Amino acid sequence: MISHSRRHCVVELQALPSRIGQIRRIVSAQLRHWQLDPLIDRAALGVTELLSNVHRHAQPDKTCTVEIELRLGRLTVSVYDSDPRLPVLREAAADTLETCGRGLALVAAVSEAWGARNQADGPGKVVWFSLRAAPVGNGSKPVREPAPAVVVAMDPTAVPTAVPVTASVGARPG
Repeated sequence: MISHSRRHCVVELQALPSRIGQIRRIVSAQLRHWQLDPLIDRAALGVTELLSNVHRHAQPDKTCTVEIELRLGRLTVSVYDSDPRLPVLREAAADTLETCGRGLALVAAVSEAWGARNQADGPGKVVWFSLRAAPVGNGSKPVREPAPAVVVAMDPTAVPTAVPVTASVGARPG
């Protein structure tokens, strides 16, 4: 099931390898829709790692929910599953050549904040990360919803029907 609104998107799934790529594409498309293109790579990597952890570790089943939310200039990606065991960030030695077990370290590296907590309303946990959201082309202002359209009623007799043109085409202002 997929549900979404302007600032919120929820997808329920089985965390199987074939579904992880689909969720990555859904997250990427939603961020494009919200004009958050600069966050796509980091959010897609983070959600891939969290879903891979559900696939590897969650017991008894792999059912989970991915939620992305844009609120007050911050994008939060959360993965809920039914396994109550909280994940542990493993510190890897710099000289090791481990090929797995780095998922949370990657999430920590690409995000501004991350965490895990038990679900208050039932069994399981939620693991989340957040990113500061800025609109495309401007890294300093937080993303906001577009302003509502303003409709102004005017008396059509008060508006001139023609506006005189004083400069010729191609002329430079003096």
